[in-house]
Amino acid sequence: MKSKEAKAYVAKELNYHLKEAKNTWMEKGLSESEAEEKAVEQMGSPTKLGIQMNKLHRPKVDWWLVFLVAAAMGLSFLPMFSLGYMNDSHFIIYKILIVVLGVTATVGVMLVDYRKWRSLGWLFYTIGILLLVFLAFFSNTMINGLKLIKLGPITIESLMALPFFYLAWASFFNNEKFRIWQFLLLFLSPILLFLALPSISTIYLYSVMVFVMLWWSKFSKKVKWIISTGTFSSIILTCIIVWPFIKPYQLERLLVFIEPEKYSDGAGFMILKSQELMANAGWFGWFSGFGQPRIKEFIPEAHTNFVFVSFTYSYGWLFGVLLVVILSLFAVRMIAIHPKIKDSYGKLLLIGGAALYGIQLISNIGMVLGFFPLTSMSLPFISYGLMPTLLNAILIGVVLSVYRRKDLVFSKGRSNNFN
Repeated sequence: MKSKEAKAYVAKELNYHLKEAKNTWMEKGLSESEAEEKAVEQMGSPTKLGIQMNKLHRPKVDWWLVFLVAAAMGLSFLPMFSLGYMNDSHFIIYKILIVVLGVTATVGVMLVDYRKWRSLGWLFYTIGILLLVFLAFFSNTMINGLKLIKLGPITIESLMALPFFYLAWASFFNNEKFRIWQFLLLFLSPILLFLALPSISTIYLYSVMVFVMLWWSKFSKKVKWIISTGTFSSIILTCIIVWPFIKPYQLERLLVFIEPEKYSDGAGFMILKSQELMANAGWFGWFSGFGQPRIKEFIPEAHTNFVFVSFTYSYGWLFGVLLVVILSLFAVRMIAIHPKIKDSYGKLLLIGGAALYGIQLISNIGMVLGFFPLTSMSLPFISYGLMPTLLNAILIGVVLSVYRRKDLVFSKGRSNNFN
C-alpha cells in the first residue's frame, strides 16, 4: 500500500480479523501456531489483498473543490485590476501573499487527519476564548470601533476565532454525553466576548454556524426545539433590553437598509451608490483596461466588503453572475459529498463548514443589493484581506481532509470492507 496513513489503518483492521479467525480455529481444536497459519491462509493472497486494499483505501482528493479554490483565488485578482491597485506594489505584493497563505492553509489542513481533532474540542474552544480575551484586553488598534491586534502587515481580528469554535462545536455535538447546560454555557461565553470587542457580524456568523450544527447533532429533536425556541426568545428579549443602549452609528446601520434615502448623507450613501453602480453595470461592465479608481471615491470599501459592486460594475453582470455561481458551488459541493461521509464527526464538519461559508456569501451579496443591513462582511475568497481568506481556506481544507479519508473510517476495529 502506497499510503502510510491508509496502511496503518488497514494493518490494524487486518490484525483484528486475523485474531478473530485465529480464535475461531483454536476453538475447533487446533494449536495456536496451526490456528495462526490457518487464519493467514484464510485471508488469501497478500499481494492481491494489498492491491485491493490500496485501491479501496487510497486517500482521495476532491478535485472539484480544488478547481473551485484555484478559480476563486484567480478571480480575486480582477478587482485589483479594475480598481487600479496593480500599480501599487504594496497592494499587489500583499495580495499575492494572501493567496499564497490561503492556498498553503488549504493544502496544509487537508493533509492533516481530521479524526485527530475529534477529542480536541476543549483545546480548540480554549484557544478561541483566549484569542477573544487577548483581543478584548490587549488590542493595539481600532478600526470602525472594532478592537484589533496589528502585528506588522498582519491584522488579527475576532474572525480568526471562528475556525477554532467551528472545530470545537463539531467535537461537542458529536459527543452523546453533551448536555443542554453545557451547550448554553459554551455558546454564550464567546458571545459576551464578541460583544466586548464589539463584533456584531462575527456573532451573527458564529450563531448561525452553531445552530445549523445543532440540528445535525446527537441531541433529540425535542431538545433541539427547546434550545432553538429558548435561544430565539432570549435574543428577542435581549434586543428589547439593549435597544436603548445601542450607539447611534449602530442604530443607523440597522435602519439604513430599510430607507436608505433618509440617510443619503451618511450610511445610506453607500447603499444608494452601490445600487446605482449595479444598475448601470450592464452585461459587460465598464472596465477599460486602465482601472476604475473613481469607484474608490464613491465606495471606500470597494476592495473589501463592497468588492462585488466594483467587480460587477467593472466586468458586467455576466461576470458578476458567473462569480456568484462559482462561489455558490463551494457550498453545493460540500452538501453533495455529505451523504458519502459515514463518520458522524466528519458530517458535522461538513455541515458546519457549509453553514459558515454559505452565510458569508449570502450576507455579503444581500448587503450590497440592499436586502441585508450594512455589516462588516467579506465576500469569500474575493474580498481583500488576510483573515477572511484564511478563514475560508481553513474551512475548505477541513472539507478536503474529511473527503480525503472518507474510506478510512473504521468503528471499534471493524469494517464492512473486510466482511
